Amino acid sequence: MKFESYGFNQLTAELNRLDDVMNSHGLVRAEQWDYERVNYDRKFELQEGVFYLRVQGYSVEGDVGSQKAVIKLLVPLLGKHYYPHGLEYGEGEHFPASLIKQCEKTLAAVKAELDEFNGL
Repeated sequence: MKFESYGFNQLTAELNRLDDVMNSHGLVRAEQWDYERVNYDRKFELQEGVFYLRVQGYSVEGDVGSQKAVIKLLVPLLGKHYYPHGLEYGEGEHFPASLIKQCEKTLAAVKAELDEFNGL
């Protein structure tokens, strides 16, 4: 499931600031990066299964390994985890309404904080 209405794909942010903002909302980069890309994930373990809210981005300036990069964000995704295959984001997936609402609340808070830093 894509969360296109939040305008994340129009945002850029400095990596260290982005790490702080994402962490404060439960989205963790951990080992989900290479020198050009980052993934921030928030795990949800529900009765219906394990789900991940994922915010991805790529470097438009600098590189992630040096901790000095400007990251352009992509449209956030919600996926269901299937062991051992990974995440499925497809149209045929069922996502509980309460989970969608919680993800929307998290994304709105992240967007507001990033907008504040960008002077929007």
